Amino acid sequence: MTEPGPTEWTAGVSVGVGPWQGPLPDDPRYDPELLAAGDTRNVVDAYRYWTREAIIADIDQRRHPLHIAIENFGSDANIGAVVRTANAFAVDTVHIVGRRRWNRRGAMVTDRYQRLRHHDDTAALTSFAAEAGLEVVAVDNVPGSVPIEGARLPRECLLVFGQEGPGITEAARRSASLTVSIAQFGSTRSINAGVAAGIAMHAWITQHADLSSAW
Repeated sequence: MTEPGPTEWTAGVSVGVGPWQGPLPDDPRYDPELLAAGDTRNVVDAYRYWTREAIIADIDQRRHPLHIAIENFGSDANIGAVVRTANAFAVDTVHIVGRRRWNRRGAMVTDRYQRLRHHDDTAALTSFAAEAGLEVVAVDNVPGSVPIEGARLPRECLLVFGQEGPGITEAARRSASLTVSIAQFGSTRSINAGVAAGIAMHAWITQHADLSSAW
């Protein structure tokens, strides 16, 4: 059994479920230690008591052909939130471009179940996208962008996000076949990158996902 991470639910707080009650299930997906001690992990009820490997295998059967990339050239604190949201939407892979290190606290341990891939630079990312047959879509509020609220997103898609402040790099913008923006109505110049990623992912979900398979 994997030791609790720094963002697992706080010890002593009544969350999750206690030890299994009744005859133990004869199913290899279940973790004997969790059955005996209880399961306080940040997982949906359908995955209670399952091993980490079993959960990943099940999600792998339902992942969407949506990939997410976030540029991390200045150590972006939003990556954890992006990973957590990507896990919620069963995104195929989250690609981190630039620095390998990022603050995992915002991921709330969902990085244990989400595919992650690192690329040294944007050129390596776009090369991967071309080989995988993914259409690159940049998400940034820049001149010439198309409002995402009315845009048709590709099904086999790589959504690229820049880090907080500078936005996406020029290299990422050039590689994109489409650049979309999120409609804003207040005084702020931009939306938090983690929030923007969640909005864009959900836009793809509303267009392409089978909502009958949602929890």
